[in-house]
Amino acid sequence: MESIFIFGHRNPDTDSVCSSISLSYLKNKLGQNTVPRVLGHINKESKFVLDYFGVKEPEYLNDVKVQLRNIEYNKNMFVNENTSIINAINFMQKKEATAIPVVNQKKQLIGFVSLKEIATMVINGVAENLNTSYDNILQALDGEEILRYDEEIIGKVLIGGYQSQTFFDEVQLTNNDILIIGDRYKVINYAIESKVKLIIITGKHQMKEELLEKAKTNKVNIIATPKDTFNTGNSIFYSNYIKNIIANTNPVTCNYLDYRTEFIELANKIGHTNYPIVNKKKECLGLIKVTDVDKHSKQKVILVDHNSLEQSVPGIEEAEIAEIIDHHNLGAIGTAIPINFRSMPVGCTSTILYKMYQEYNVEIPKNIAGLMLSAILSDTMLFKSPTCTEEDKKAAEDLSRIAEVDIETYGIQMLTEASSIKGMTIEDVIYQDFKSYKVGNTTLGISQVFTMDFENIKKDLEEYIEKLDEIAKGEYTVVTLFVTDVIKNGSYVLFNTKAKDIISDSFDVAIIEGYFIKDLVSRKKQMLPNIMETLEKRA
Repeated sequence: MESIFIFGHRNPDTDSVCSSISLSYLKNKLGQNTVPRVLGHINKESKFVLDYFGVKEPEYLNDVKVQLRNIEYNKNMFVNENTSIINAINFMQKKEATAIPVVNQKKQLIGFVSLKEIATMVINGVAENLNTSYDNILQALDGEEILRYDEEIIGKVLIGGYQSQTFFDEVQLTNNDILIIGDRYKVINYAIESKVKLIIITGKHQMKEELLEKAKTNKVNIIATPKDTFNTGNSIFYSNYIKNIIANTNPVTCNYLDYRTEFIELANKIGHTNYPIVNKKKECLGLIKVTDVDKHSKQKVILVDHNSLEQSVPGIEEAEIAEIIDHHNLGAIGTAIPINFRSMPVGCTSTILYKMYQEYNVEIPKNIAGLMLSAILSDTMLFKSPTCTEEDKKAAEDLSRIAEVDIETYGIQMLTEASSIKGMTIEDVIYQDFKSYKVGNTTLGISQVFTMDFENIKKDLEEYIEKLDEIAKGEYTVVTLFVTDVIKNGSYVLFNTKAKDIISDSFDVAIIEGYFIKDLVSRKKQMLPNIMETLEKRA
């Protein structure tokens, strides 16, 4: 069963991380196969929480774009270099392919052969040279083994079509010759005495006993075939190793981790129909056709703590969203089919998950209870956020008993451990919890950091503003940094220079950089709505 990825938004906070883990545990208890993931580096608070309750940090998820490994390409569509040409042709016809990758004993790609190239070589008359195995010749000629001394047969093909005396006078046989002949026993005797590499007896003719004994003495390979001499001469070329006719030793290849969109661009540019697929070791995995691109599976995902494209994983539009559990305003994610979408006006996603555990009657382990409690305390800022509801408080109380921690003591410890910005760069602070939002044709960015030490930011205030201005030069009209002090129950606000009037109007104050706004703690219910309303009025 393919794994379903569960993850929160980019720049993951404690609710995003802990909800992914907690929901994955619940889903797996209900029989699904899910794994939690994160879309970025976890912050100090989340790391403290995971360490405190002994839970492993989820792996990083780069994207959910469709890769070539998700496409139903022709797996194991390749032949070994020692495969005969006829077997390669038969394999291509069976697979309805016009070309095939050729690999060595380590399955590493050494070339690419097409039916067109094979036809060209037949027309050009390369059939006189043979480099193959005894078994390949047997198979190509529907032959019978008479004498075998060599596993590999390398030499020049001759057809005994001359009269006997002419043959003796004009043909000098050597150990590198392969003779195709019928019941001309004098010529066969001459070939045995010359110790040729191989004699192919055509037309169901039998070897005379004395010639057979002489061939044994001289260790001459002999094969009998029911085909006549003409058809044997035409067929023997196809017993050659496929590696002998590789014209393209450096074909255009695709890695199985390449994205589907990249492959389509490549195919449009190159114009080929077939492409070998390789892995990191250059081992061939198969063949992909341009017509295969629509035959692919999508990565199934469950979103928590977000429901907008801008905040989700790259490539989300190529994934199959199976479920969304969130407590934010509705974003712009659409789905092809109906899904389970659970949204509640509570302060934290983990509050919703707590209700789901109750509904499914699944026991909550101590460490999972600790994670959900931590998420609630973080998102509601110890219940001081205006987003906090009675349901959040009730869930936190129940979870604290299961986790065996005191809410006040643990909450202060968590926020204190997480709020230090010591050692962080200005860019680290801004992007620690940075979210983008669209308001019509306008984009705004809101960063929020929780710390009880604004003085460390204040001493570098000019540098912070310069960085916000730099970020705003891109796609943003407004870029803000809210420095929230949970103990003081309010936030200091920093913003890009050109946004001063917008921020002043949004919070109805003659604002300056670093201004402290009492009771302003929620990005979702206070910061974002106020700024959005101002931008909409100005549109």
